[in-house]
Amino acid sequence: MRSPASESAFLALYRAWGRVGLSAIHPAGAVVTLILIGVGASGCSLSRTDAFAKLDDKDVTGSISPTQVNAAMPTDSDLAFARNAASDVLTKGDKDSSQPWENPQTGARGSVTPLAQAYSGEDGKTCRDFLASYVNGATESWLQGAACKAGQGRWEIHSLKPWRKS
Repeated sequence: MRSPASESAFLALYRAWGRVGLSAIHPAGAVVTLILIGVGASGCSLSRTDAFAKLDDKDVTGSISPTQVNAAMPTDSDLAFARNAASDVLTKGDKDSSQPWENPQTGARGSVTPLAQAYSGEDGKTCRDFLASYVNGATESWLQGAACKAGQGRWEIHSLKPWRKS
């Protein structure tokens, strides 16, 4: 048995539907219709264990062809040019500056940009982090490094490795 308030609300809804052309649906049919619309609009998921559901890294699922990205490591001579550029830009101490570098033997090039402010290293030396770009032909990559001040104001590179986004 329904309360008089719910009965009047239900009839008001039914009358409103009658005004918009849904008078053929009785109140019980309206409830069933709303339930069916809700079930139809809600999402369903199925777990598939057949061959179509088992994709691995070699499977291509789109129109964009996959490309292998093999970031070539810089040669020792490329690293020497990058280290010199890093030492030069850190010695200048300019804020927001970069130093380009190029190895004429290999054609590799890039630039070195100091990051953030200098900090005190473990041994009390002034240190600074930097980011270096590396371009050789169609290969582009980034190197991250750290340098500390050595004697006569020169900067000594302590680490230089491929940059990984964190």
